[in-house]
Amino acid sequence: MKKLILLTFLICNISYAFAQTTDTNKPVKTRLVNGTGMSSANDILKNLSSSPEFATLVSVIKAAALEDTFKDNNAITFFAPTNQAFEKLAPGELDSLMQPAHKAELINLLSYHIIQGKITSKDINAQIKAGNGQATFKTLSGGTLIASINANRNIMLTDENGDQSVVSSFDIQQSDGILHIVNAVLIPKSKP
Repeated sequence: MKKLILLTFLICNISYAFAQTTDTNKPVKTRLVNGTGMSSANDILKNLSSSPEFATLVSVIKAAALEDTFKDNNAITFFAPTNQAFEKLAPGELDSLMQPAHKAELINLLSYHIIQGKITSKDINAQIKAGNGQATFKTLSGGTLIASINANRNIMLTDENGDQSVVSSFDIQQSDGILHIVNAVLIPKSKP
């Protein structure tokens, strides 16, 4: 009888544990990013739109008509440049890209900041370690980003032109993926 009771107890606990791990209702987390609370219940665009620090990025996303890319997609990693990152571009470069005639280039630029799948800083670090100091990631634009660790132990991304950007904040959970903040705009190689 004791064995039957113990077996029943174990089966009930295993069933309960399984039910807990397969529950799709994840707890909502809010993280303070540059003075703005970002909720894991919101999509990337909604969270970025709530922060004045990303006003330029939100304008760029809207000019490229990529709002839907940041909605209802559970599996993207987005390296989000701040307003200061856009200020580092050559004078007039952003204004030129925002013109309707350059929409394809703008879409390519934004897509270069997106990787398919949720990739945490822990995942990036593991791939850097496995790659003997660097990891290569394919972006939605079809280009590549190289991740490495700099002398200050920060994750650094190198674009196809050799320019570098530091990930200043990472692992900000969103309803449609994961967000990492970068301090420079990543530029893909120009297409001929």
